[in-house]
Amino acid sequence: MNILMVAPEQFPVPGNGSVEICMLAIARQWATSGHTITLVSRRARNLSRISRMGNLTIIRVSAGTPRAYMVSVLRYVRGRQYDLIQVDNRPYYMAKLKRTFPKIPISLFLHSLTFVRPTNQISQCLAKADMIIVNSESLRTRLSQRFPEDSSKMVTVHLGVDTDRFKPNMQKAPSAKFNILFAGRVIPRKGVPVLIRAISLVRKAGKEVTLTVVGRGRPGYMRELHKLARHKGVPVRFTGRIPHAVIHRQFQSADCLACPSQEHEAFGLVNVEAMACGLPVVASNIGGIGEIIRHGENGYLVDEYNQPEEHARWIWQLVQYHEAAKEMSVKAREHAVNRFGWKQTATKLMSVYQSFVM
Repeated sequence: MNILMVAPEQFPVPGNGSVEICMLAIARQWATSGHTITLVSRRARNLSRISRMGNLTIIRVSAGTPRAYMVSVLRYVRGRQYDLIQVDNRPYYMAKLKRTFPKIPISLFLHSLTFVRPTNQISQCLAKADMIIVNSESLRTRLSQRFPEDSSKMVTVHLGVDTDRFKPNMQKAPSAKFNILFAGRVIPRKGVPVLIRAISLVRKAGKEVTLTVVGRGRPGYMRELHKLARHKGVPVRFTGRIPHAVIHRQFQSADCLACPSQEHEAFGLVNVEAMACGLPVVASNIGGIGEIIRHGENGYLVDEYNQPEEHARWIWQLVQYHEAAKEMSVKAREHAVNRFGWKQTATKLMSVYQSFVM
């Protein structure tokens, strides 16, 4: 198939945006399988306007404002023919492209609820989509409740992970300290304060536990977290933002991943990246996370996720019972490889598209 993929305007491809990471991974899989893929992204100073990698071509256009970006996309696309167009996370862009190319099947791939608020304008946009791809059953349920008239178009395709890059570090040296990793945007809804308080409780029980926070937040909020960590006596290393191209090293040096989200997570890409590295995950049982983590097999799900005591309970299990934690580590890797490789994601998505187009 000859497919056009249109990325959001915020970040270039390749880059650190989770949506863009997913798009590029899927595009590479399709290109390797013989499909012709064009991925349109925003321009970046350090990237050429056109990059070619076999059957994959990345086109980078001027962005500025969202409206200006859409004008640039349309300017490039006009006069070209595609079997299908996929637009990620931007209902307005998808609707605009459908109006411009009414005969080409168009898919909207949604990664979260952020850009699909229950408004008449969004409802009118979704009505234009031929297909709506979602990354979890949880997201599909939420969207079906908001837009029941479009529920029949929705198909769930779980995201994936590069299991060749994200893999266990077999040379990792044993340590008396148990290092917990948090990776993601450092914002209130991600629950880092709950995690710090939970680790404080585990440390009071006599366990040597440390925390590494990978990600960036607003200066004022970061100061609050530093202050809380000092007050609770929790050793925390704040790394700031780390490029996704090397972030696997942080996973490989940790003992488990904590994902204490306090609001709905559509999928939680960080969880499968951790699992691929052989890390058990202690995560809030919210949104699509429960579709990734199997409680007691590859990690633990925290039902009362706003309670530090509940996160501490399951962290303590990993710290206390080393052999069980090792078994979870093996299971985590197995589940990531067998269920969440990018090849599985790309294959399922392509089968959805081919059944529609053919």
